[in-house]
Amino acid sequence: MADDFPRDRAHIHLRNNGIREAYRRPNQLIHAPPLPARDRASHAAALTQSIEQAVESARQQIAARDPQLSVGTPGFYLEIDLPMSGRAALDQLADRRRHMELVAVHEPTQPGAPITASVFLPQSAQAYYLRKVEAYRDVDTDRGRPRNEPLVSRMETVRLATARSLFTDHDDLFPQAADEQVWWEVWLRDGRRENFEHIAEALNITLRTHAVRFPERVVMLALASTAMLDRMIAHSDVVAELRRAKDTPSFFMGLGGAEQRDWSDELLGRVRPPQSDIAVCILDSGVRRTHPLIEPALAVEDWHTVKPAWGSDDTPAWSGHGTRMAGVGLYGDLVPLLVGGDPVPLPFRLESVRILPPEDEANDPELYGAITAEAIARAEVQAPERRRAIAMAVTSASPARGRPTSWSAAIDQLCFEEEQRRLIVLSAGNIGDDLMPAEHLTRNDLEAVDDPSQAWNALTVGAFTEKVDIIDTDFAGYAPIAPVGELSPRSRTSVVWDRQWPVKPEVVFEGGNLAHDGVLPGEPIDDLQILTTFYRPELRHFTTLGDTSAATAHAARMAGLILSARPELWPETVRALIVHSAEWTPAMRARIDACNGAKGEIQALVRRYGYGVPDLGRALLSTVNDLTLIVEDELQPFQREGGAAAKTRDMKLHRLPWPKEQLAALGAAQVELRVTLSYFIEPNPGERGWTRRHRYASHGLRFRVKSATETVDEFRARINQAARDEEEGAPAGGGEEWLLGTFRDRGSLHADFWSGSAADLAERDAIGVFPVGGWWKEKPYLERVDALARYALIVTIRAPGVDVDIFTPVEAALTVETSVET
Repeated sequence: MADDFPRDRAHIHLRNNGIREAYRRPNQLIHAPPLPARDRASHAAALTQSIEQAVESARQQIAARDPQLSVGTPGFYLEIDLPMSGRAALDQLADRRRHMELVAVHEPTQPGAPITASVFLPQSAQAYYLRKVEAYRDVDTDRGRPRNEPLVSRMETVRLATARSLFTDHDDLFPQAADEQVWWEVWLRDGRRENFEHIAEALNITLRTHAVRFPERVVMLALASTAMLDRMIAHSDVVAELRRAKDTPSFFMGLGGAEQRDWSDELLGRVRPPQSDIAVCILDSGVRRTHPLIEPALAVEDWHTVKPAWGSDDTPAWSGHGTRMAGVGLYGDLVPLLVGGDPVPLPFRLESVRILPPEDEANDPELYGAITAEAIARAEVQAPERRRAIAMAVTSASPARGRPTSWSAAIDQLCFEEEQRRLIVLSAGNIGDDLMPAEHLTRNDLEAVDDPSQAWNALTVGAFTEKVDIIDTDFAGYAPIAPVGELSPRSRTSVVWDRQWPVKPEVVFEGGNLAHDGVLPGEPIDDLQILTTFYRPELRHFTTLGDTSAATAHAARMAGLILSARPELWPETVRALIVHSAEWTPAMRARIDACNGAKGEIQALVRRYGYGVPDLGRALLSTVNDLTLIVEDELQPFQREGGAAAKTRDMKLHRLPWPKEQLAALGAAQVELRVTLSYFIEPNPGERGWTRRHRYASHGLRFRVKSATETVDEFRARINQAARDEEEGAPAGGGEEWLLGTFRDRGSLHADFWSGSAADLAERDAIGVFPVGGWWKEKPYLERVDALARYALIVTIRAPGVDVDIFTPVEAALTVETSVET
């Protein structure tokens, strides 16, 4: 949902989710029929017993509350049944003077079933209904009728409310299992958003930050189980109503072509064409440029093909894959934009290069690297000064287990070229076979990423998912294969690779899920996919995309957004920011924490999940309790004097301007340090055994962080020893305190995590970056021994939950002091 969209847009959203007629027919007065005669005393007795039991359950619930979870006015929710004929009594269930509120009414779906109303009662009003019933039983009005008869005679049963009581959607949409996590619309009582966010964090409930505001309600999206919501309702007064989040692609996919066009045209009216010269370049099956949502961002001169005979357009041969990629790369998931009402500025333009042939042709496998290079050249010749992120979700099955191929090495060379460094985003590839639920994660760990995704310099993207809601009634009884926050069912990994090869994928983005009926293999139903643009808009405007293709398009979009905000950044730095901003989901983190520090198990999980799910806000911003320093620098790794063998030349020592006073004041409080080092290597892929002399990489870089007890001179000596140890094949030290240790040193991107006391971190005020060998050093006759190597270094300290400003003290002194050690 978009943040704070106007009431008329909310009306459109609800109207088109199946209750159109409810908004079209005129208001009608409903006259209740006369009440049936009933025995006054027996009704009062039964109702008194029901209320007393409910209130006693509420007292026990309040007494058992966890003080860390309890927020808001002390009280409880009651659920009250009334007959359909008793609708007029709904307004009498609450009393504003006593701060009692009618929060939700659930209409019956079966003939003869009661209306269910839920009311919040402050603890101070717990006897309210008992007094009403007592007066009904014992006191007559001046007209000889029982007092409170309009209310009490219509009340049938009272009980303590649960999350089910506040659910106002169709009964079939309520989850069957208490531990099943789904996305909810949580309708909050007025003024209680802050308390809701507090208790959601305490219960590990995932929230979307956007909200819709109405006069008495704020609506937010939350990922939670009914058990979690039951606890929230038992401990707080924040929730008014619960509904299933129904903004899924299946609604839009179920519309006819004309209706889809209406929604597309409305969104197009809010789209603002790009003003910058940043681009996301899609290498795929071509893009249908005439799609109304694509045309504002894709100029004719940026619409290319590697073979003129193919044309630049998308075709049925590839099911419109390139147009689907372009839609996600430009907009992300279309669903929240369609139901929103805000302007949609496009911060970057699109470029498209068709690299896939018509159905009756094929590319020779050995030419894939050349085709990729030709495609990129087409875009660059057209706009040579343009900054761009290049995305390719075209892969080929490979048994290489991490070894370079001509295609992956060509990607590495394209990234490295000194005159034109490039940011290239690749998909990890998908498992193509049918998948059963029991195979999830086992198959993923056994199925290695596709070629050319093993390229060292590219950002390789896997898929995870938060899509677990199945709303489409055609799939009632189906369940998602992947739990929320887990790897998407088809995403490939590098778990089975030989140890020396890089971690792939480095990150994961949303790639959707598969649904199963308990018998047949999983299938990609619309509810669990990403809504995007269809390549034949004359028929319909929307379709879906999933798996690592969708994830790669999401990653390219994030790269484009970073470049739009910081166009001066190097490609190595943008890659580093995406990885550095990533965090493991709670599901991933739970598996890593369960390893209890066992490095081998942690490393296998990192090869499955990469470094987690990136976040644009973390990539670009620092809060007062989150300080990030970015260094872009270079060094000369090697030198050769006369006829002597080449030797290591430079290291860089970066002195970090930590807020020592503030960190020291925190003392033993736990803080986190995260470091990411990113650079591009020049490949030398000839297969000659990958010995020291025949290495793939031109050079390697490593980082080490000064310990709290070391002097700077001692730190230099330790770095020199670490470089010698690695060159001699000795076990490298210095990783024991870090989550990943020296496992991080594979590839050309190195990231790791340290946690400890703030006082300890205050003295860890230097980072050394130093070279280790590569073919530049081992093969001086190739005349690259004097080449320079540039790198991006990103360092973040976090003090989660600590109310101390660590950002402001260094805001005016973010220049990192650097010295060259030869």
